[in-house]
Amino acid sequence: MSFAGKVWRLLVGIKDGLVLLFMLLFFALLFAILSARPSPGMVREGALLIELDGYVVEEKSVIDPFEALLSQQAPVAEYEVGELVRALDSAAGDDRIKAVALDLSRFLGGGQVHLQEVGEAMARVRAAKKPVLVYSFAYGDDALHLAAHASEVWVDPIGGAVVGGPGGSYLFFGDLLKQFDVNARVYRVGTYKAATEPYTRSGFSDEARESIAGLYGAMWEEWKANVKKARPAADLDLVTKDPVGWVQAAKGDLAQAARTAGLVDKLGDRTEWGARVAEVAGEDDWSSEPGAFASTDLGPYLVDTKPGKHGRPIGIITIAGDVVDGDAGPGTAGADRIAELLDDALDDDLAALVVRIDTPGGSVTASEQIRRAILRHKALDIPVAISMANVAASAGYSIASIGDRIFAQPETVTGSIGVYAVVPTFEKTAARFGIYSDGVRTTPLSGQPDIIAGFAPEVDAILQASVEDSYADFIGHVSEGRKITPERLDAIAQGRVWDGGTARQLGLVDQFGGLDDALEWAAQQAGLKDGGWYPKRLGTTPSSYDSLIRQLLVDSAEDTEGAADVFAMLARQRNAALAQVATDLDRLTRVQGVQAYCLECPREVRTGSTAGVSGWLALLGGFFGAS
Repeated sequence: MSFAGKVWRLLVGIKDGLVLLFMLLFFALLFAILSARPSPGMVREGALLIELDGYVVEEKSVIDPFEALLSQQAPVAEYEVGELVRALDSAAGDDRIKAVALDLSRFLGGGQVHLQEVGEAMARVRAAKKPVLVYSFAYGDDALHLAAHASEVWVDPIGGAVVGGPGGSYLFFGDLLKQFDVNARVYRVGTYKAATEPYTRSGFSDEARESIAGLYGAMWEEWKANVKKARPAADLDLVTKDPVGWVQAAKGDLAQAARTAGLVDKLGDRTEWGARVAEVAGEDDWSSEPGAFASTDLGPYLVDTKPGKHGRPIGIITIAGDVVDGDAGPGTAGADRIAELLDDALDDDLAALVVRIDTPGGSVTASEQIRRAILRHKALDIPVAISMANVAASAGYSIASIGDRIFAQPETVTGSIGVYAVVPTFEKTAARFGIYSDGVRTTPLSGQPDIIAGFAPEVDAILQASVEDSYADFIGHVSEGRKITPERLDAIAQGRVWDGGTARQLGLVDQFGGLDDALEWAAQQAGLKDGGWYPKRLGTTPSSYDSLIRQLLVDSAEDTEGAADVFAMLARQRNAALAQVATDLDRLTRVQGVQAYCLECPREVRTGSTAGVSGWLALLGGFFGAS
């Protein structure tokens, strides 16, 4: 019995120890979650410090906690443009904030509309007699777009600046598919619908090239106009027309070349920049590190300055990222999720609805599901305004067309009214390996569609007719919403993309303006006065574990990353481009329904690493790789 008693006491001790261990782990995790949440108590007098170590986006994407922790890869940091603008506008009138310190050392970029909105908010801080001081080791186009609105622009003496302008390369798989004898069956409507050309060609058609060249030309002119207006001293002709001569004149010193061209004001490292911020914002009593200054981080400041709710709500629904079927998002426009948010708000007594769109398009069925959910709000006889951000094209424009008024910016990319579908068949590939098919049919559609034996002519005809019907529906929706005759609309549609200025001339957009303009218009239409309404975002807030995982993994990644010179900046941009290529391959090769998608539209990179490629092309590659 004494032996059994000892064993029992041992087991009880082990049990108690495990319980204690799990309790300690539970409370440690609870503390970590609570400490990861920004607190208003962290706000103090000094500078508002904004370290943009990622992308400026319309809507933050969610993190899969298991995938993130298992991969141990830091998710790319994302900053919502609305939060940045709100923080800067609050800082302009906040006596506690003496200056804004913007660190762009790890900035990865954003869309032109977003950057212009943030830049204009920086200008409003300056108009309030508060300096905005920007620092980076190296500047690219997007960083210069923001920096142009600053009071002082600092660059590290061994850093510099490079201006590339919009444009770049796209991958084409036509010759590759021919090599593998894959028959990419394309069903499309729209002379300029370039999204199908990667399947069939080795380069853009003349029509697609004309459309893209016009779009990028307009975006480039807007970028130069915005930067020049904010920073008149900048010699953009010197930098962009003869970049080699510009750099050689500075004997290869990119930092000095940037100052000569008026792109930056001062050369100095981050410590010297911090000392300069301390001169205007105050010394940091909490730290004795060189370059420290009194500051408040963005997160706590946003919590402290959260706006109140007075009067009736005006709903804001965000449609950001690819439009897809299902419950995806935020950061991706999952139709089920967005429709559910809209339907849940039907009982919220909204005075009006503003639809904020930042998408290159996607699934036709998903966009129609979102359209119908918005129409249920219109049936309540409330104003519906559309606010376009960087991109509102293809399926995104189909959704936008039902608005009572459409707001866009000159830099907005829109249009691309056209549809397509791509289905690969492998009859030639199978024959290459001695695989053939035979059978008996009772109707022309028996056993169809058959991706191994190929499609019967009747299937091709039916699928093309279905795509043409989807295009006719698209034209009909836009014609009804915009009060443009189908004949005139068809002439300016055909899948062509337009900049915001041209779209306004064509009647696809009503007026220039941002989200605030759309909200004010909606309030006026609803008969509400200033102070009698507040914006209410329809959606979920990030969970606590999302903040915790971002903090843990991003902080861990920053410990291994140093400052980036121009070469490192270019390499980082290439890594981001590779990630986008992987994303494009995944999208282009996945089996999907009819699509209304704009291939040539600017897109946001949503991943920090190159994603795996799935779909039929990946399977084909694996098959040939193993054979």
